Amino acid sequence: MTFAIGLFDIFTYAIPGALHLAVLAYVAGRLHWVDLAAVARGPGVVVVIGIVVASYLLGYLAYPLGARVSRWLPRRRKRNAREEFLRRNPAARGCAFVEADSFLLLSALQLHDADAAMEATRVRTTGLMLRNSSPAMAFGFVASAVELIAGPHRVFAACAAALFAVACPVLVAQSRMLTHWANVKTLELSFWVPEVEETLAARRKTE
Repeated sequence: MTFAIGLFDIFTYAIPGALHLAVLAYVAGRLHWVDLAAVARGPGVVVVIGIVVASYLLGYLAYPLGARVSRWLPRRRKRNAREEFLRRNPAARGCAFVEADSFLLLSALQLHDADAAMEATRVRTTGLMLRNSSPAMAFGFVASAVELIAGPHRVFAACAAALFAVACPVLVAQSRMLTHWANVKTLELSFWVPEVEETLAARRKTE
């Protein structure tokens, strides 16, 4: 049996999950729910496997949280990938791929030119990683605020709270920008893969 972890899984689930795990471990250690020193002295392979599995599972839980945080935070500007693409490439106006759904278009790219689609996938997954990491920053801010009030290291807690307070909205903003770039990149790559336009144009004629 072959077990494979792809780029999407690592960026979208494992890395944000590891950040959430770090926050939970800190809170559990401070509240004496878990003896972190004892855990660290355990069998190295078992500890590493446990961290990887826990991070992956927490990453799945972080996905809807990240989407909700992204919806809650107001947008400073609206970006339209099709309008930007057509403004820079007016020759593509009227092409079938320009009107296609971005996820359907990415699937067509993956079918006809997987190597080209990889770049758009990389940008999109990086954006998802940032978005799904934003709740961990919010939880970190709450933990830092509690430490600022009740903890012994108030200067450190104040600096951490300020850092987390800035990091949460910045990650969401950068995630939106990368998602926009991924949509533009998908259109740009589709322009140079004639099979995508031919397939979509043929389907549009049959509708």
